[in-house]
Amino acid sequence: MDQTTFYQAICIFLITYIAIISEKIPRTICALVGGGMMIYLRHVTQDMAVKEFIDFNTLGLLAGMMILISIVRQSGFFEAMALWAVKKSRGKAKTLLVLLSVITAAGAALIDSVTAALLIAPMTISICRMVRINPTPVLISEVLMANIGGTALMIGNPPNVMIGSSAKLDFMQFLVNLAPIVLATACLTIGILLLVYRKSLSSRELTEKELQAIRIRSAIRDMKSLKRSLAVLTLTIFGFVIHGSFGLQSATIAMTGGVLAIIICGADAEKALKEIDVDTLLFFMGLFVLVGGLETAGVIKAMAERGIALVDGDVKVMTFVILALSGIASAFVDNIPFTATMIPLIQDMQNLMGIQADYLWWALALGACYGGNGTLIGASPNVIIMAESAKSGYNVSFVGFMKVCFPIMLFTLLAAGIYLYLRFFLL
Repeated sequence: MDQTTFYQAICIFLITYIAIISEKIPRTICALVGGGMMIYLRHVTQDMAVKEFIDFNTLGLLAGMMILISIVRQSGFFEAMALWAVKKSRGKAKTLLVLLSVITAAGAALIDSVTAALLIAPMTISICRMVRINPTPVLISEVLMANIGGTALMIGNPPNVMIGSSAKLDFMQFLVNLAPIVLATACLTIGILLLVYRKSLSSRELTEKELQAIRIRSAIRDMKSLKRSLAVLTLTIFGFVIHGSFGLQSATIAMTGGVLAIIICGADAEKALKEIDVDTLLFFMGLFVLVGGLETAGVIKAMAERGIALVDGDVKVMTFVILALSGIASAFVDNIPFTATMIPLIQDMQNLMGIQADYLWWALALGACYGGNGTLIGASPNVIIMAESAKSGYNVSFVGFMKVCFPIMLFTLLAAGIYLYLRFFLL
């Protein structure tokens, strides 16, 4: 490949990346224009874009889960869970923070971190007003838990979806390799937050009269739909666990779950399909083509060769470099385009070194997902939850967020590094 093509592809990528980071133009438009330029300048043909670079497994997985979760949401399940947390905590701020954090982490792992953030933020503010406590500590904990919890499973965070599909890693591999460190770091993070906010978390309890006034069933809009949609969600998650044994892709399981939920719950199909976030899917498509242009121009291979030379071919050092680089970078740039760039880079590194080291993928997943906690713009849940907070009169500044969350993010990266070393290199 000639030098002109090489540097042209780099320029298109950098301009697109800067435009995404600036947030002056919608990120989907940036990605589509960048991907389009790769096609117009013939770095990628349309056939190559469709057959080689656009990952339809990732798109299908996201679309299927969007449909399924929208039907679960319509039943009132998530609102009922929030009221249960209030009743269980009896209005105690510290207990409420722990319960809502656990719900957020579990929701992020089982549905996805963005959906969990969209559902939990407005409910949290309403709950905190109900029990008369400052929601900021709880909301910050939910941001951290959305990103940490979503790391546990393949379907939790967009970087995991992309890694799983590209590296042919299944649901159980994510569960076995990432869930242990996610559980440990989630507990440690909640403990740190309780210490940091110990003075601002009141210990007032709700009276028996106030507790009795909270009726969990009042939040459930359709009990039949609730039971059926949760049954389908359970079956879908089970499908993710066993799909590899039947040679099926995760997208097939997710789409089956979405369609099955529409049929079994008697949902309005047109309304359910409108819940698919086309903007997000188009963003991914543009990114896939954009990174594909880098690949065909030889940029990814050149970066891989340079990376191998810098670590002198030491795969152990490379693992921790990937973890640290993806963690710090993801704090300041969206972890989705960063992951899209790193995936072919790691694939090329493995090919050049003649190795098949899955722990490189776990390092990328942990770095990209945990790193997103470093700043307000590191990941989508941060933006969603903090925007809801500001809209409700509880504004958290960029610096204020970073003062609490960046040190915690570094701590979780350190814990992840120790875990990777113990699991893959020492034991």
